[in-house]
Amino acid sequence: MVIVVAITASIFVIQVIGGLASGSLALLADAGHMLTDSTGLVIALIAATLATRPATSARTYGLQRVEVLAAMVNGLLLTGIAVWVLVQAIERWNQPADISSGLMLVVAVVGAVANTVGLLILRGGKDESLNLRGAYLEVLGDLLGSLAVIAAALIITFTGYTRADSIASLLIFVMIIPRAFSLLRDVVDVLLEATPRGTDLDQIRQHILEVDGVTDVHDLHAWTITSGVPVLSAHVVVTADCLAEGRTGQVLDRLGECLGEHFDVEHCTFQLEPEGHSAHESSHHA
Repeated sequence: MVIVVAITASIFVIQVIGGLASGSLALLADAGHMLTDSTGLVIALIAATLATRPATSARTYGLQRVEVLAAMVNGLLLTGIAVWVLVQAIERWNQPADISSGLMLVVAVVGAVANTVGLLILRGGKDESLNLRGAYLEVLGDLLGSLAVIAAALIITFTGYTRADSIASLLIFVMIIPRAFSLLRDVVDVLLEATPRGTDLDQIRQHILEVDGVTDVHDLHAWTITSGVPVLSAHVVVTADCLAEGRTGQVLDRLGECLGEHFDVEHCTFQLEPEGHSAHESSHHA
């Protein structure tokens, strides 16, 4: 991943210089696309590094949520670049500019080759690591952007139709904006501690109730610390016989096994309660 970050950052610099020198908005738009993707790759590297940091008494989950904060910055940056590209593309459509299509084509081809190399480097691990898969998709998006610029450069070269540069810029905008909104939506979900996508609390509740000795469950919550780290807590009501016979440890083991088999929840916290204890609690949730 470090190699791919270096390649992507280098191509970003080349595209900025090439875009300014050739007058191509599409190259600058693709450079902005590549900048945010480079940031995404760096975030993945940061996440992999911070995951190895031990937790402390001050930060019981370590620095894992730094990834979420960095993703928020990346999403805002991505949105800002997309809006800028859209405004500039509309202005260029109304007032086409002179473009050096030869230089534009050369820079775009260099970008496409570099992105292809990046894909080949990441291909081997994309099915084994979520971070590598995310990086693979980032570079794939860059490659599609470079191909759009190449097509625009060829059209300008052979037809002189300079509005092709604006069209390519709009295509890159279309590729950027859904990812920006998706990224920001995921960040908001984590910060608001929404139930992780794909987690059905009704099913979890049903599985908990099927454990021998359990009669009820309330205050059931599920949220996400950072990507790939879901957390769950619940107040589990057990029978008086279960408590009297000292079977609470078995209940906890069974609850952990049950969630481990059916749900991707590694960090689970259960409060075992006798029947009627909820009446003494100051707040009671579903």
